[in-house]
Formats: sequence, C-alpha cells, structure tokens
Amino acid sequence: MFESSSTTKVRLRLHIPSFYKEEPVISRLIASHGLVVNITGAVLGKHTNGEGRFDLEIRGTVPQLWHGLNYLESLNLKIEGKPHTDGDGWYC
Repeated sequence: MFESSSTTKVRLRLHIPSFYKEEPVISRLIASHGLVVNITGAVLGKHTNGEGRFDLEIRGTVPQLWHGLNYLESLNLKIEGKPHTDGDGWYC
C-alpha cells in the first residue's frame, strides 16, 4: 500500500487532439494538481493533423497522480501507459 505522502512517478504517452491546441492541458495538469511533469518526447506539427503526442514522466503523490489522471480522462484524451523498462522504448 502506498503512503499518501510518498512520491512516485508514472510514464505515459498522451495524445491531444487538434481542438485542444489552444488549451493549456499540460500546464493545468501541473498547476491544478501539483504534479511535476517532464516532457521526454513530443510529436507536433503539420504531419500530425494538428494532434499533439507527448511522452510524459509525471511525478507526485499517489492522490495527486490519481486526480491528474482523472483530469486527463475527463477530457477524453487517449492515454497510453508506458511500462517501467530498462530501455526507453515504447511497448504500447
């Protein structure tokens, strides 16, 4: 069982559709939920039809992570989990 004050991390790939491109989705994740977000990769631009894809490492307490992930899910964003592997390749 996790302590509510212990810090942990999740790694995920977040797909943000073009209709959210003017919305500060990742900034709100940080500001509203107190999370530390490291963008480890991103694909943006005209080759993605306006969609953004972000590889994120998110750190926080379990409750912070829970609320942050619920926020992302409430936006109906595609979220892919990334396993904790020795390498940094995606296996989704």
